[in-house]
Amino acid sequence: MAFLVIDIEMTGPEPGWNEIIQIGAELFDDQWRTLGTYLQNVYPENEEAFTAKAEEVHGLSLDDLQDAPMIYDVLPEFEKWIKKLNAGKPNLSNVIICGQSVIYDINFLRHAYRNEKLNWPFSNKMIDLHTVSYLFFQILSRNGKTTPRSLSLGTVAAFFGFEREEETHNALEDAQLTAKCFKEFFKLIDNIKLI
Repeated sequence: MAFLVIDIEMTGPEPGWNEIIQIGAELFDDQWRTLGTYLQNVYPENEEAFTAKAEEVHGLSLDDLQDAPMIYDVLPEFEKWIKKLNAGKPNLSNVIICGQSVIYDINFLRHAYRNEKLNWPFSNKMIDLHTVSYLFFQILSRNGKTTPRSLSLGTVAAFFGFEREEETHNALEDAQLTAKCFKEFFKLIDNIKLI
């Protein structure tokens, strides 16, 4: 089993109209030891869907993406990167996709696969930092610990003493920040005692 912590930047919020413009990921083994990182910009086919609001979030303009490959080239490259680092295992069904509100990223990724007529190689297993944070913060709060109200990546990271280096969202930086939070939550498991 491997953990793929992923973050995707898009041209906007709607799969099918908006598209992936950056994929960032960090791959871990089943002990949360890092195997490698991945960052790739993607040029969108639908330039009309590139919103100014999305650009404010990720800081990427169409000019920044001018030399980036299209998604149909990126997806096979991304799979190849995972397989190479995952002990050469050709089947990606043993990879658990992880992220902050990760279903949003998975929906965009699935749409890209479908749109390019590629088979979805991953299982349906996922771990969502938003959900994990909610549950752990409930447990910690009931045990007298002060926990944040917000479950945003920035807030969860700050709880563990981490922060973004940049104000704009970079997919790799956010994937790595998310991974740090997951690792901290997995460490907490050893300290939780059930009555």
